[in-house]
Amino acid sequence: MSKELSYTIEEVSQLLKVSKLTLYDLVKKGELPVFRVGRQMRIDANDLEIYINKHKTNQHTPFPPSVALPQRNDSKDINNIVISGQDLILDILGKHIEKDTAFKPLRSFTGSLNSLISMYNGEGDIVSLHLFDGDTGVYNLPYIKKILVGFPFILINLLTRKAGFYVKRGNPLHLTSWTDLIREDVKIINREKGSGARVLLDEQLRINEIPARNIHGYEHEETSHLSVASAVSTGIADVGVGIEKAAKIVGIDFVPLITEQYDLVILKSPKTERLINTVKEILSSHQFQSEVNSLGDYDTSQTGKIIYETD
Repeated sequence: MSKELSYTIEEVSQLLKVSKLTLYDLVKKGELPVFRVGRQMRIDANDLEIYINKHKTNQHTPFPPSVALPQRNDSKDINNIVISGQDLILDILGKHIEKDTAFKPLRSFTGSLNSLISMYNGEGDIVSLHLFDGDTGVYNLPYIKKILVGFPFILINLLTRKAGFYVKRGNPLHLTSWTDLIREDVKIINREKGSGARVLLDEQLRINEIPARNIHGYEHEETSHLSVASAVSTGIADVGVGIEKAAKIVGIDFVPLITEQYDLVILKSPKTERLINTVKEILSSHQFQSEVNSLGDYDTSQTGKIIYETD
């Protein structure tokens, strides 16, 4: 392991067989040092080796003074926070948060449902969600109430956006509804389990009484909106489910089917009070909303609205 100079978070996640959110939590707590190359976080091989040796069973070798982990006793020290989700709007949010010197945003690209479960397990600070509930037609809140049982939280709207089908230019198969997916001449490209797009598809199949086993290509998964859109663009599949922005980036057509409510959830505690206030101020600011609107394909009319808040 020590022959390598450094690792990405993804590589360490695979090496240690743990989630990326677990690693972000270790970074946030100061237990695993990182450094940055541009926007990418990397972990020095020696630091990783030290961390592993320190946590071996019945081994209590202290850190050498030259490589001791940093202590965060100074109240002015930066607090790392993890923002989960894939939309590029989260990068803009992170940039604005970083202007407050108390916070240093780290990005996790984990899907909505998996991120919410990780938050329940004590990992992640800001979770972005677009989880459709087919029984109520409501986004996010039904899932949060079931998963964050016993946790106080605040749910704030980030934006609304269109979700639907990625199709080839000209939509040659004339795909316009969820029931078209059952056609024998249609092959889909799916998203990974736990992503908002996967939940949307599975809920639509359920409420339209379409068995997943009858969908050609259902088992073929990709892990981002862009990779799904690219699969359609290159002919690997005829259709995929995702957001409008990715279709325009890749250069394919888009069939809108639903307006998504894309929200942020943050757990409430004395430690997160400042973070919550910072996020609320940013989302309500003219500067942030202007930056989002300049990208197109996003609706900020509800941005910053508190959707739900526990006492």
